[in-house]
Amino acid sequence: MRGTVAGEGAQERGVGEGHASILPSAVCGAAERPRSRCFEGRYNRCVLLCVTASHKTASFELLERLSRTPDDVAPTIVGMAPCVQGAVVLATCNRFEAYVEMDEPVTAAGAIGVEAVIEAVESATGIPAADLDGAYAVHSGRRVAEHLFSVASGLESVVSGEGEIAGQVRRALKSARKDGTTSPELERLFQRASQAQRKVKNVTALGRAGRSLVRLALELADSRIADWSAERVLLVGTGAYAAVTLATLRERGAVDISVYSPSGRAEIFAAKHDIRPVPAEEYARTAAHSSLLITCTTATEPVLGPEHLQHPVGLAAAAGCPVGVPTRASQLVVDLGMPRNVDPAVASLEGVALLDLETIRLHAPLEELQATDAARSVVREAAETFHVVGARQSVTPSVVAFRSHIFELLEREIARARSRGDEDGKVEQALRHLSGVLLHTPTVRAHELAAAGRADEFAAALATLYGIAPAADSVEDAATA
Repeated sequence: MRGTVAGEGAQERGVGEGHASILPSAVCGAAERPRSRCFEGRYNRCVLLCVTASHKTASFELLERLSRTPDDVAPTIVGMAPCVQGAVVLATCNRFEAYVEMDEPVTAAGAIGVEAVIEAVESATGIPAADLDGAYAVHSGRRVAEHLFSVASGLESVVSGEGEIAGQVRRALKSARKDGTTSPELERLFQRASQAQRKVKNVTALGRAGRSLVRLALELADSRIADWSAERVLLVGTGAYAAVTLATLRERGAVDISVYSPSGRAEIFAAKHDIRPVPAEEYARTAAHSSLLITCTTATEPVLGPEHLQHPVGLAAAAGCPVGVPTRASQLVVDLGMPRNVDPAVASLEGVALLDLETIRLHAPLEELQATDAARSVVREAAETFHVVGARQSVTPSVVAFRSHIFELLEREIARARSRGDEDGKVEQALRHLSGVLLHTPTVRAHELAAAGRADEFAAALATLYGIAPAADSVEDAATA
C-alpha cells in the first residue's frame, strides 16, 4: 500500500506486493512491554500519527464504505502491536481518520502505525488493503495537531466551516474513552482540538460559511426570480443542511415548498417544518412541475437527472396539464450536494439552469476568504501552543527530579547548620536563597531545550552530572497533566 505522507521525518511508504505484514512484536519491541508506558527512564518519547482518507484523497464510494466502519476498529488498532499506545477513530460520510500514539524508540514506528491502521480497517470492515492504495495521507509529529485542529474547525470539510464535524470529533474521543483506547497525549490532542474549534468560531466569520453557501446560492438565484412567494420549490434532502436551506428560503418569502427524501425521511422532516412531503412515486412529477429545485443530500450518486424533469405526455395530462403544453416554463436547479446530487446532463435540457457548488464558490465574497485565512492563523497558533505545552511537559519529570535532588541536599545542610548553632536562621535563609539561584538557570534552560525538542539532552545531563533520573510516578503524572 502507498499513501501520501506529511510530517517530521516522514517518508512515502509502500508495503510491497501481497501486503506483507510488518507488525510482529519483535519489530515493535518486547511483547511484554506494558501499554501506555513508553518512557523507560525518559519522559514520553511517544509520537502522534494520523492516517486520513477524505474527499481530497479518496473516492466518495470508498469513503462511504469507510463511513460504515465498525466500532471495534480502534481496539483492533491498539491490539495490533505493543508499541501502539492508543487510537482514536473519526469516521464520517466524507472522512475516515485514525489518530494513533506510537512508542517512538521502536524501529520504524511510523510505518508500523500506518500498517496497524490499514490492517485493522481490513480486519474490521473487510475492505481489502489494495483498495486503500493511494487513497490516504499520513501526518506525523507536529503536523498532527494542526491537521486535527483544522478538521475540527471545519477548514478541511467539503463545505468550509460546516459545524457538524466539531461534534463528530468530540464523539470520536468519547467513543475511544468508552473502549479504553485513548491515551494521555491523544486526550490532550482532542481536548485542545475542541478548544481551537471554539476559538475559530468565536473570533472569525468561518462559522457562518455553511450558511453562506446557501445564502450565496439564493442571491445568485435572485436574478431569475421576481417573486419568491410565487415559486414552486422542491427541497431534496432532510439533513441539517436542508433545515438551513429551508429557513433561508422562508426568509426570502418562499411559501410553496415541498420536500423529498431519497432515504425516506420526508414525512418526519415535513411534519417538523410544516411543509409538504413528497412520496417516492410522485417525486418525478413534482420535480417536473417545480420552478426551483434545491438538492442537499449526502447521497453518493445523483438523485436528480433528466429522467425526472422530462415527463411523458401521459403524466402531464394526469397532472392536469393540457396535452402538448410544457410542464415547466423554466427551472432553476441548485445542487448543494457533495458529491454532486444532480446529473450534469440536466443543464442541457431546454429551460433548465443548473447552479452547483463550483459556480457558487466562484462568487464567494472576499470577507469569507479572509475568514478562512483568519481561521487558519488561529489553528496554527493553537497547534504551536499545543506543542510548546507538550514540550514543557516532556521535561517536567526531569526538572522535578533535579529540584528534588537539590532540595534534599538543602535540607541536609540546613539540619547541619542548626546542629552547629544557627539559632537566628540566617544560615538557613542564605542556603535557601542560594538554592533558588542555583535552580533558576537550569530550570529555564530545561524549558528552552524542551521547546526546541531537546528535552533528552537535559535528562542526559542530569544522569551524567548527578546520576539521577525521573521517578516513574512523576513521569506518569506529567503524562496525564
